[in-house]
Amino acid sequence: MSEVQALQTTLAAEHAAVYVLGLLGGRTSQSASPGLFTALNDSYATHRGRRDHLTRTLTDLGVVPAPSQAAYDVPSDVGTPEAVTREALALERSCATTYAFLVGSTTGDLRAWAMRALQMTAVRLLVFRGTPEMFPGEDEQADR
Repeated sequence: MSEVQALQTTLAAEHAAVYVLGLLGGRTSQSASPGLFTALNDSYATHRGRRDHLTRTLTDLGVVPAPSQAAYDVPSDVGTPEAVTREALALERSCATTYAFLVGSTTGDLRAWAMRALQMTAVRLLVFRGTPEMFPGEDEQADR
């Protein structure tokens, strides 16, 4: 896979992450679950920033960035803070897999950026009650 294809794949994943995190944030009470609300808000802002960075990178390469879809599959049972946390953790694990893939598909500055994104995602896994992993996203990567 070329770097451009890997960037497009990662951009598509970020479009989905922004969409799902917006949904999860809308199902979370700032007063009842302030820690979860803050974590979702921070994650949303990070993924939105990455989406915008990937869009600029592709545009600078002379490529039309992949557009977002009109809608995404969303979890149906996110009525409790525990369910929201579980879905946010699953989303971050998926993003870790995507960034591990991007690290392996890029070089130079793009690879350095992807490595930082993977590191930050691994830290965010802990925020959503994940466990530390030697290589975040490795288990899901093997399934590809």
